[in-house]
Amino acid sequence: MEAEVGKTPIVILGAGNIGASVAKLLCSGGDWDVTLVDRDEEALERVRAATDLETRRLDIGEGELPTGLFEEQQIVFSACSFDVNARIAEAALETGASYFDLTEDVETTRRIRALAEEARPGQIFMPQCGLAPGFISVLAHAMSKRFDRLDTIKMRVGALPQYPNNHMKYNLTWSTEGVINEYCNLCEAIHHGELVEVLALEGLERFSLDGLEYEAFNTSGGLGTLCETLAGRIDELNYKTVRYPGHQALMDFLINGLKMGKTAERRAQLCEIIESALPVTLQDVVLVYCSVEGWQDGEFVQETDARKIYHQEILGEHWSSIQLTTAASACAMVDLFREGRLPRRGFVRQEEVELGSFLANRFGRYYAVSESDAAGLALRVDQ
Repeated sequence: MEAEVGKTPIVILGAGNIGASVAKLLCSGGDWDVTLVDRDEEALERVRAATDLETRRLDIGEGELPTGLFEEQQIVFSACSFDVNARIAEAALETGASYFDLTEDVETTRRIRALAEEARPGQIFMPQCGLAPGFISVLAHAMSKRFDRLDTIKMRVGALPQYPNNHMKYNLTWSTEGVINEYCNLCEAIHHGELVEVLALEGLERFSLDGLEYEAFNTSGGLGTLCETLAGRIDELNYKTVRYPGHQALMDFLINGLKMGKTAERRAQLCEIIESALPVTLQDVVLVYCSVEGWQDGEFVQETDARKIYHQEILGEHWSSIQLTTAASACAMVDLFREGRLPRRGFVRQEEVELGSFLANRFGRYYAVSESDAAGLALRVDQ
């Protein structure tokens, strides 16, 4: 099927919650020719009922990748599990299509980066296009450029139920498999100017923001490529996931105390337990917090940006905040590429995107808050 005249062809792999949301947002823009691929015909039908787009039923995880379909596209976007993304990126490389995804997995990103060295002119590989990694790197890097010399960057992000009422103080708002992966794998950071790896679930801290109490702890993948970008220029750089107080202790007991994070089989069991015990919620809030310390005009200063994005009505549907922020960031990145605002070859880091361009984009605007709102959330930190 040829793309409509004047529209940019894109194939989205995965019709789950986020993949479907990306497809709907892009279709609403009017200048994208979207093909959505999934093995679940019912999932495809739900999207077709809401949006006019092409669909293909294929099993990406098990079968052959649709390289013939990729050749018809300018962009391949993976909303699949991180463990199949390297295969998809390889197929995109062969066909000349640019590649984007949402992965938070560090090793997967490294493999995609290696593939990007063979990219053709006009072909880019840009993983990690969600919230964290994703927008948080755009924000942190933009803030860092206001300083003559950097000392510390702290990045904190959480997708939280607006009304927590269970022992975990958590509801399913995102991929359970992805959350467990972040809670188990080693986490990159810069400490005293040196690149280090720290354990997930450690580094616990407490803070209050706008009158509510939170905790934050190390999780894997949220820094994206910032450690490399800022190497040699900063003393401390770290990323932590935000939850309500008490969540970390329970997850530490499950993952480390009961050793359910030790093997892939045990992680799969933990995933089943969590998904059978915790309900999904669309009533959530995404918290994005970034603090930068360093020197400006010879003075040691701190700047802070804090944002809260709530669930809301989008395209006549009720979208959770994590659904909206993840899909909006992904759509903004491919839209900026379509507009020629990204590098045109090879591996592209999130922090190469200008914050102003992102927030001005028709999809990135969902992250926009006034400067007074971003600076006005009252913060108290209890180390």
